[in-house]
This record gives sequence, structure tokens and C-alpha cells, in this order.
Amino acid sequence: MSRRFTRTAAAALAASASLFLAACGGGSDGGTAPETTAAAGGGGEAGGLIAVITPSHSNPFFKAEADAAVAKAEELGYETTSDSHDDDPNKQSELIDSAISREAAAIILDNAGADSTIGPVQKAVDAGIPVFLIDREINETGIATSQIVANNSQGAGLVAEAFATALEGQGTYIELTGRETDTNAQVRSEAFHSVLDQFEGLEMVAQETANWDQQEAFTKMETLLQQHPDVTGVIAGNDTMALGAVAAVDAAGLTGKVTVAGFDGSPDAVEAIKAGTLLATGLQPAVQISEMAVEQADAFIREGETGQPEKQSVDCILINADNADQYTLFAMEG
Repeated sequence: MSRRFTRTAAAALAASASLFLAACGGGSDGGTAPETTAAAGGGGEAGGLIAVITPSHSNPFFKAEADAAVAKAEELGYETTSDSHDDDPNKQSELIDSAISREAAAIILDNAGADSTIGPVQKAVDAGIPVFLIDREINETGIATSQIVANNSQGAGLVAEAFATALEGQGTYIELTGRETDTNAQVRSEAFHSVLDQFEGLEMVAQETANWDQQEAFTKMETLLQQHPDVTGVIAGNDTMALGAVAAVDAAGLTGKVTVAGFDGSPDAVEAIKAGTLLATGLQPAVQISEMAVEQADAFIREGETGQPEKQSVDCILINADNADQYTLFAMEG
């Protein structure tokens, strides 16, 4: 690898880090909390209901975070419910209304939209129920008690570095982006480009959303590979889309010729890395984040505070062929 490539990579990582700091601003005005405040708590005892609401459990990432939240809550002495809003804001509102009617002690929420979720969260807080957001932020501060997310910009920067290195800074690539209403989709895409755009020899020939969906990614990649038969890489905003791309590449007889990278750290993605069909993924520590949210909910219920700032980020880990054997479910051994 040339010295120019190394210097460029270092600059790109710095740019990626600055993107994360900007992303953490959410929808707030210069970091100043709005007049509305999170629910008051404290002076209570562990117990009661913690409602866990996430996207579809058919996605292993969301199932892992939901299961981890339920396990930790029950360990701490709470009853739980675990439901999916299926990325439908209306269904999410119904589930939050149900938690309110059941007088939940807290809500753990991986939300269905950065803007559409603000109102329902405010409704829960107005009812005296603190809300702890995981994985996805909302475009407002001062309502949720905690917003705990993976450092998507840092993790996506690591994936982009590995991708650029594998392509030796040359060639054409396709980007598959996530759901437009999800702040993570934009943050990851911007972090990818903060790295990849530094290399004059890399050219993005297509950018398509596949809405985090594996089948949609497969279908779109089939068409894109026909339109760009000489493409050398695909970088995807999550692992389900990356695996759809891997399947399309295989169906086109291009395995070994097209480099594919993803993000999330799903079990299927790690198996694909071991099989040599996926280059790398960025591990989001979903289990750790869910456990942190429940522990903070418990502290808030009992003591009236979490001891943490509202916005918190947890660094991601690059998984590739070198460390795939250390992987456990959305975590790394050691």
C-alpha cells in the first residue's frame, strides 16, 4: 500500500469522527434542550412493567436487542412485554398507548422514525413514563431520558476503510442505503463517503435504497449488476442488504470478483465472512446497548437519575476474517 493511501485513510477517519459529533446533535438547537423535559422519577422500587418495543424480530439484530432488554429487565425484577412496531409509526403509537394504559414503569424503544416518534415519546413522558431509546435517535432532545446508540459514524468509517483497502483504492462500486426515515441510514452513508470519496480511483456508479431489506437488496442488485457488469464492489448500510447483495453476486456468477461489505455484525454476516463471500461488517453492540438502557431505566425508577447524559454512543468493532472466530451474538469474546 502506498504512503499516499495511508495518509488519505488517516484523514478520512478524522472526517468520519467529525461526522459522528455532528450526528449526535440530533434535532436540537446547538445542544440546548427544549423547554419540555423528560419524565420525573426516583424514590421507587424495582418492579412493575418495562415495555420493550423494537422493529421486527425477524431481523436477528432487533431480536437480539429485544431479548437482551427483556432478560436484563427480568433479572432486575421487572415484568416485561416485547413487541414489534414493524417500522410502522402508527403501530408504534398504538404500542406506546398500550404501555401507557398498562402504567408501565419505563419504555425501551428502538423507534420507527426520527420525526414521527417525537410525539408518541412526549405522550408517554407526559403520562409519567420515562422512555429510553436504543439504536436509533429521534430528532429532538430533552424528551427521552436516554438515547443510547452505536457510534455509527465511527463503525461505518472502519467498514469503508476495509472496503477501500480491499479494492486497493481503485474500481467502481454500488452503495445500498437504508430506510430514509432512519437517521442511521444517513449517518452511515455520510461516513462511508467521508472515506471513499478521498480516493480518486474509486467511483460510485449507483446508489439505491433497499430499505434495510434482504429481498429488496437482492432484487435491486440483480438489475444493477446487469447495468454495471464490471462493478468491483458493493457497500451496504446493513448486513441484511449486504447478504442480499452477496446472493445476487453469487447468482450472477461474480463471487470472488465483487467485494461486498455490510454493517451490524449479524450472525449470518459473520458466517458469510468465514465463507469468504463477505469482506467485513461493523459490529453494533446491540446486547450491550439494550442492557445499558434497562440498567439506566432501573436507576431512574429507583433513584430519579441515570448518572449519564441523555445522548450516549458505544463504539463499533470491525469484524473481518482475522477476528470472525471471536464473535458471539452481537458481541465479541474477550
